[in-house]
Amino acid sequence: MAPCQLAIVGAGPRGVGVLERISANAAELLGEDGLVVHLIDPFPPGPGRIWRYEQSPLLRMNSMTEDVTMFTDDSVRIAGPVRPGPSLSEWVELLRSGELRHEVAEDLHDELDELANTSFPTRRLQSAYLAWVYRLVLDELPAGIEVVEHRTRATRIEEGRVWLETGEAVPADLVLLTVGHLDAEPDAAAAGLVEFAERHGLSYYPAGYTADIDYDAVPPGEHVLVRGFGLAFVDLMLLLTEGRGGRFTEQDGGGLVYHPSGREPVLHVGSRRGVPYHAKPGYRLQGEPLRLPRFFDHEAIEGLGEGLCFLSDVWPLVAKEVAWGYYSELFTGHPDRVRLGFAEFDSRFAELPWDSEEMRLLVERAVPAEEDRLDLNRIDRPLAGERFDDAEEFGKYLREYVEADLARRADPAFSADLGGFMALLSVVHQLPLLADSGKLEPASQVSDVDGWFHGFFSFYASGPPPRRLEELLALEQAGLVSFAGAEMRVTAERGRFVVSSSSFPGDVEARTLIEARLPNASVGLASDALIRSLRDSGQLTEELVLGLPSGRIHTRLSDGRLLKADGTPHERWFSLGPHTSARSAAAFTRPRINALPLRQNDAVAREILSIGRACR
Repeated sequence: MAPCQLAIVGAGPRGVGVLERISANAAELLGEDGLVVHLIDPFPPGPGRIWRYEQSPLLRMNSMTEDVTMFTDDSVRIAGPVRPGPSLSEWVELLRSGELRHEVAEDLHDELDELANTSFPTRRLQSAYLAWVYRLVLDELPAGIEVVEHRTRATRIEEGRVWLETGEAVPADLVLLTVGHLDAEPDAAAAGLVEFAERHGLSYYPAGYTADIDYDAVPPGEHVLVRGFGLAFVDLMLLLTEGRGGRFTEQDGGGLVYHPSGREPVLHVGSRRGVPYHAKPGYRLQGEPLRLPRFFDHEAIEGLGEGLCFLSDVWPLVAKEVAWGYYSELFTGHPDRVRLGFAEFDSRFAELPWDSEEMRLLVERAVPAEEDRLDLNRIDRPLAGERFDDAEEFGKYLREYVEADLARRADPAFSADLGGFMALLSVVHQLPLLADSGKLEPASQVSDVDGWFHGFFSFYASGPPPRRLEELLALEQAGLVSFAGAEMRVTAERGRFVVSSSSFPGDVEARTLIEARLPNASVGLASDALIRSLRDSGQLTEELVLGLPSGRIHTRLSDGRLLKADGTPHERWFSLGPHTSARSAAAFTRPRINALPLRQNDAVAREILSIGRACR
């Protein structure tokens, strides 16, 4: 009998992660039967598009070296076998010690020599790690599994075949889509700005992955409006400054100075919050190991009712979990700054409703310094109620805000922030259970969870390396970045793009507007030919949360199967990734946290193998 044919569309870290789980589970589930795996991706297997080596060496990860792994460990609760492998930091140490032989690009040698566990590696170094992981997976494949690479795009699936951009067809008894974030055509608002720009000879750059967009047409000295103050902005900022020949140097008294090349534009950046994402903490936990989850776990989710609003019914549990992680670290790591023993505080805290008067009094009595008390509302809206006379006064305030954030994220005395960060990660791992339960009102799932909470998590816990905010301050001092404020409003008038905000009076107009963000999830607006083809033929559907479209590829959470328009699962088609119902953004993860992506990879791999024997 001919071997089963599996097509994996998307050969980045998620696709390769599933391939590793297929390899690990094959002895149990595939037996003597064969399997041919077709990896379809125009970018190199392992790194894929986002982590490909061929991108600017200026771009870095927003994760520390020690916080990245592609391998399961004994914390991961899966049905398949655990097969450990080195994290990124362990891989670097193996290379440096000579225990591992692997050729990396010459321009990575200095970084390899200098990299610490708490460094933020370049994306090129992560690319080298992912390429090595892929080669290891190939080397460890059991007999009977063959991998065939197709360095091109898939365009449609018909009659058991995946058709490629080259015109060839690949046989496919089973299909797994690991296509990552969905590129999208401009929505109605963006399309209006595109049309306005064309009519008035302006430049408009819709939302997209920054490393893929050509900004060479932005002229030196041009005033540019930038909407978005997160990670996409950080990449943009570097590409348009240091990427154009400028350089940063250290000041004697600390901080950075930027030396322009003369080729830089001037960036006016704002957003809804009006501030950049918080810098990643540069320290480890100081206290006792956190016991997570505590208040937001499977039992708590099962105990919730129906027809829930996330903000009123679920957020109190989530916020209490985050606060518990924060105060656990404060009390056990810094007992000199509290007035109660942790056991007593923990017992009283557990009994009280979130944000009740009794809880506030407990915190005020137990934590004397206001800077040590967690204020989630203030974190979420740091500029709420703040109004300044002019842009200069606001700029001074924001510089001080960023400087304070950098100081706090560099000082282990504030490691409670990391406790809150770890609790937020725990919450994210539980949220798919809530989504799958159907307990949330659809509008709340789409707006409050997919929208507000995801943004809050990114702002608090998924920010850039501290160095990036130091560079931001240096660029502001050099006159190449100015801060446009909170509640940023963009209008198209007077033949220009015009920006104003709630932070200070007046506006700024310019000929160029850049959306510094990834597109929102949208099956309906997907620009990928394969996704469009499957959508138009009805073979792939957009997730409806109790009738309300979420923009995501509709999949069954338990096994990643694609769901048809009538809600029934495909027998042999699967999908994983950030823009599926599973809502799992991470393709790789931290070690030793029972990571959801690794659990999903294992579950899907086992489903694929379970039908592999009889798939012909």
